[in-house]
Amino acid sequence: MPTAWLDSLVAWISAHPLAAGLLIALIAFCDALAVVGIVVPALPLLFAVGALIGLGHIDGPYALTCAAIGAFLGDGLSYWIGHRWGSHLSEQWLFRRYPQFMERGERLFRRHGSKGIVIARFVGAVRPFVPAIAGMLRMPLKRYAPASLFACIAWAAAFLAPGWVFGASYDAVAAVADKLSLVFLALLAALALVWAVVLYTYRWFAAHANNLLARALKWTRAHPHLGKYAAALIDPNRPESPSLILLAACLLGIGWAWFAWLAAVLARGGPLAIDRNVFEAMSKLRNPLADQLMAALASIGDAQVLAPAAAVALAWLLWRRRWMAAAHWLGALVFGLALTALLGAVVDMPRPPTAPSGFGFPSIAVTMSTITFGFFAVLIARELPGRSRVWPYLLAGAAVTSLGFARLYLGAHWLSDIAGGVLFGVVWLLALGIAYRRHVARSFLMRPLAALFYGAFTAAVLWHAPRQTERLLAQFAPPPPTRVLQTHAWWRQEWATLPTRRNERSNDLAWSLDLQAAGPLTPLRTKLEAAGWRVQAQADWIATLGLLDDDTPPPQQPVLPATLDGRAEALLMVHPGADDKQQFALRLWPAPARLHDGTPLWIATAQTLRYQRPFDMVGFWQPQQDSRAAHAALRDALQGTDVREETFPGSAGKVLLLRTGD
Repeated sequence: MPTAWLDSLVAWISAHPLAAGLLIALIAFCDALAVVGIVVPALPLLFAVGALIGLGHIDGPYALTCAAIGAFLGDGLSYWIGHRWGSHLSEQWLFRRYPQFMERGERLFRRHGSKGIVIARFVGAVRPFVPAIAGMLRMPLKRYAPASLFACIAWAAAFLAPGWVFGASYDAVAAVADKLSLVFLALLAALALVWAVVLYTYRWFAAHANNLLARALKWTRAHPHLGKYAAALIDPNRPESPSLILLAACLLGIGWAWFAWLAAVLARGGPLAIDRNVFEAMSKLRNPLADQLMAALASIGDAQVLAPAAAVALAWLLWRRRWMAAAHWLGALVFGLALTALLGAVVDMPRPPTAPSGFGFPSIAVTMSTITFGFFAVLIARELPGRSRVWPYLLAGAAVTSLGFARLYLGAHWLSDIAGGVLFGVVWLLALGIAYRRHVARSFLMRPLAALFYGAFTAAVLWHAPRQTERLLAQFAPPPPTRVLQTHAWWRQEWATLPTRRNERSNDLAWSLDLQAAGPLTPLRTKLEAAGWRVQAQADWIATLGLLDDDTPPPQQPVLPATLDGRAEALLMVHPGADDKQQFALRLWPAPARLHDGTPLWIATAQTLRYQRPFDMVGFWQPQQDSRAAHAALRDALQGTDVREETFPGSAGKVLLLRTGD
């Protein structure tokens, strides 16, 4: 974990171990304090503390004790506040602002008694309210204190444990799956952000719908000429009016955002700075295992996936004689596709260097996914009760986010293509949603329709995605290198201009590149196999999941793949080491340059690997810093070929130069 801020934090903790414990106690104290605990992000903070424990920068028992004491003191103060104010607690201004948490906490406490103190420790926003409620209801201190102490210790252990495990296994995991873990974290962060935006936006509008409706009515009376158009949407006696207000407000805000983004793209005449930055960041995250997952996610916006789900939903609406709903559903899809294609033809947006023809602004797949999932949510959400109405919108957000992220990862689109597609799709479905909600008041059975739509979508994904993965990966392969070397010049001196190490953010991952080879790989492979090396096929997800099996001997466990400049290994070979927990590996990639006569040029690293199984959960072949033994084994295996050893200028690093011949 090599970032500068983390290095500074670790240095401070090493210099002030006692203060670090006080800081941990303060975090736990604030999280447990009544009302204050709502806004304290204890989970991510304690995860970070746990990671530092696992990395060896903080003593584990000391941190656990400090967290438990801090939480116990925070609970104790909350208990005293509740005991002090008694039945008047809910009337105090801080508690008066959160009546829902007070009610939920009181129900939990009355139902479970002392056990409620323990349960509440793990129940989100209710956690800081239950001790105060226990005090308000005059729970005896001799009953409260033991339960609170046990709950605080269990909570501290539970909240520190994930980070502790992560930190302890970080070095092993990062060495072989660093980019893979970063891809997962980035995808989860994007999903969490969209999930939170959709959920809390919907809840805010739902909580303020009546107030917004009253303001809108007041505005229509004050502006009779313009207000008559708004009045067409607003009828206090119509149950759909709050929903129409919500859709109209979203339409205004997102419509403004769409036109602002479109204006920026048109004014620029090409990708924005943020587009290039995101493209470069994504290209650095390429990993063979992540490639397979992202290619599968990128296919969920294909017509072969969306069309069956849309057709099944249309057929059900026609069968149930919901003519108006069927007409709006068909209009949403047909006119949405036509408008998106028209916009793509009008806006001339240069494609990313990895994108073939057919990918432009806005992304048709992203736009149509937004319209399909979004308008289906409009169709069925009205049939759901209360707070449950948000879940179709959450599913729509998750599906579109996954698709957009995957296409950004593969380099199919700029960020502007994705954002423009989402915004345009939302604008269209909101406009059509308002029209639909105004004209349709009849209800219908939602569950069969939802089961058919989501079931058809899932079945289509399971059938289509595996068949598209290889095609998509070939379609979005990194472009060939542009640098050209003369063959004889490379052999004499230009080899020294090629990279000596992988360009990685961490020194632990910047492996030495100690072999350069020109020519076909078959002779190299044959020579190494004769010396006891064996070829390992690139590990897929099935092989990766096998790392969880502790019954499989280490020599039979796969070495996980790695990339160089976004390219997967062209050849991975392994050789047994001194024992069954050591082996040598040769990873070989296309070089970041090509020879003028078309001869293939390769660059490789020879590594010493050690098998590790942190916490006895998952096994990894972890590269070691000292790879001289692997380099020597490779050099010995290549004896008798057209090979020579050189020293990189300005360093002591050795490199083998090899011509494999025909």
